Amino acid sequence: MKIHPSILSADFANLESELATISLADAAHVDVMDNHFVPNLTLGLPIVSRLFEVSKLPLDIHLMISDPDRWAPAYAELGCDSVTFHLEAAQDPLVLARRIRAIGSKAAIAIKPNTPFSDVEGLLSEIDMLLVMTVEPGFGGQKLIPETVSKVSQAKQASQNLGLSIAIQVDGGVTESNIGQLADAGADVFVAGSAVFKAENRNLEITKLRDLANAH
Repeated sequence: MKIHPSILSADFANLESELATISLADAAHVDVMDNHFVPNLTLGLPIVSRLFEVSKLPLDIHLMISDPDRWAPAYAELGCDSVTFHLEAAQDPLVLARRIRAIGSKAAIAIKPNTPFSDVEGLLSEIDMLLVMTVEPGFGGQKLIPETVSKVSQAKQASQNLGLSIAIQVDGGVTESNIGQLADAGADVFVAGSAVFKAENRNLEITKLRDLANAH
């Protein structure tokens, strides 16, 4: 069970010190938004490149952008641990996933709440992680959409049926109160933004969340 705090909830003016407060995380989840695929604008390649220089945490990049076929490989070339692009945005997800892997990063595909799992099922053997969005992408602090949990179960079952061991990540509204339910459904990588960054002791909160997930 892995906890990837989303720095979308961090203080963007002090990212070096903010990353130091989540040193017990398994990776930092970095949301790249282009104000086109989602109605918000965050950060891009120059800042991600700088994050490598100020933190030893692996970077889990989540591209909420309209042209991932063009931009995703550049994040892999930086050395990001994993690069996630949206199924809904990619022109050729199969080719893109293979390209990310060939560069040396883990390839991951994200699906929005209204995208059925069946749309991505045929690509499971080509990726290292599937991200099931449990809120509409674009903004932090949202509440988990309960109807999305069934897709986590579908993904877990399909992965097992195919003999795969891909990671199943959930992102959106993850808290102490629902992480157990998500773990039961089959998730094993949890993106938590507000839950971690609003905590007084962020590393303690990361440990709590991980322990709660491992208990299921």
